[in-house]
Amino acid sequence: MRHAFSILLLAACATQPVAAQDARQGEELYLRYCATCHGLDATGYGPMRPVLTVQPIDLTRLTAENKGEFPLVRVIKRIDGRDPLVSHGSPMPIYGELFEGQDISLKTEAGQPIMTSQPVADLVAYITSLQVE
Repeated sequence: MRHAFSILLLAACATQPVAAQDARQGEELYLRYCATCHGLDATGYGPMRPVLTVQPIDLTRLTAENKGEFPLVRVIKRIDGRDPLVSHGSPMPIYGELFEGQDISLKTEAGQPIMTSQPVADLVAYITSLQVE
């Protein structure tokens, strides 16, 4: 019985990866893939802004514009392409496939897990660190 419990516990742990977010890695990804549209300071004024049909949003105000709560699920789904935003004729992100990687689980505002990749989790950690009031 004890052996069976140990196997079940190991199986449960294997299916629930621990989310270790790295905001420094997220910053590197942001500067490489996102700053062109959203700007170095993430306020939505990157060099590509003039040619985009849908203007980039100010990523530093996501929490402030969502009643003080960071919209984790919306941000993850926009980055990984599950909630595409068409801007200049192509879905955002145009680099979505580059953000694939080891799947991990993050806890949503409601306490439920949402699966995403490590690079997306790192980007989310960086964007979260930029929030202003």
